[in-house]
Amino acid sequence: MGSPHDVITPAALAAGAADWPLLTEGAAVDRPFLVVDLDADLDAATAARAADRALGAPRLLIGRRTRTEPLTAPQLQLTAALDTTLAPPAAATDRTLVAAPDPATAVEELTAVVSDQEHAAMVLGHVLRAAESLPVPAAVDIESLGYSTLLGTPGFRRWLAARGPRPLPPPAPQVPVLVDREGDRLHVTLNRPERRNAYGAQVRDGLVEALRLAQADDTITSVLLDGAGPVFSAGGDLDEFGTTPDLATAHLIRTRAGAARLVAALADRIEARVHGSCVGAGIEVPAFASRVVAAPGTVFRLPEVSMGLIPGAGGCVSVPRRIGRWRAYWLCAVGIALDTETALAWGLIDEIA
Repeated sequence: MGSPHDVITPAALAAGAADWPLLTEGAAVDRPFLVVDLDADLDAATAARAADRALGAPRLLIGRRTRTEPLTAPQLQLTAALDTTLAPPAAATDRTLVAAPDPATAVEELTAVVSDQEHAAMVLGHVLRAAESLPVPAAVDIESLGYSTLLGTPGFRRWLAARGPRPLPPPAPQVPVLVDREGDRLHVTLNRPERRNAYGAQVRDGLVEALRLAQADDTITSVLLDGAGPVFSAGGDLDEFGTTPDLATAHLIRTRAGAARLVAALADRIEARVHGSCVGAGIEVPAFASRVVAAPGTVFRLPEVSMGLIPGAGGCVSVPRRIGRWRAYWLCAVGIALDTETALAWGLIDEIA
């Protein structure tokens, strides 16, 4: 069985060192990820063979670079085929790299995540790879099918049991989404500040209704999306998790009754202005817009893997198309709080104002 992860060289990867069967007797996972050492020099031919092997490997492949010198072209060719690569800040200049002051410690942090939520961490990698080259509607379907699969796993059931029974959220005491027409602009405001604008059924349905209005009316040339209260959106309403009657219905709600496809279709007309906390759907949905402006001090988090899930409001599609699947994997898997400056540098947002 070995350790939770082994370290291999690019040459070993090129020779097939990551290709043994993923599942052992009883469908147990044998080492869900391997660490690829990127400190050694790498020639172009070996890099090409290693990248080809990486793209078909059955397990996650995490690059680790401890040297501070910039990576060479062959090394970057390989990192593009991995799931993510951790490197010192001075070396992490490419979008396939995540800056980590201590890459070895960062790998151990990821090890802890994978050990706790093995299925979610692996499905996240699979979905990000599969969705990367698909049109948005098809990619959103892939994400949702992965999410539905994880709803049946021990990791999610464990999280649900730890959360305990919850009553359904009360009806909104006011209109959950405000819509105001100002000339050729539609101003759409999430309006459940008493629940931190959680992306529950009422907010979702109100947002979808507003976006359908914009889709049907060509005289609406711009849409401004923002949120009332101290935060833009705290993400999915946790009190509604696990309440859909069946997994197929949940899939159809996420993909055909959610806002992701509509925001993507209307992207060139939408500007999202976010502030406070943007958690889960609170960044997944606005990230589809052509322009995202964040107030100073805004914080972004995608914590779903810690719940045994993956982003399910479109984040496996919108976020990697802004920052690359490699940084998206790290952001989602570890659930870090991303500050506004890093979000701007990565391209998750377009302006701080």
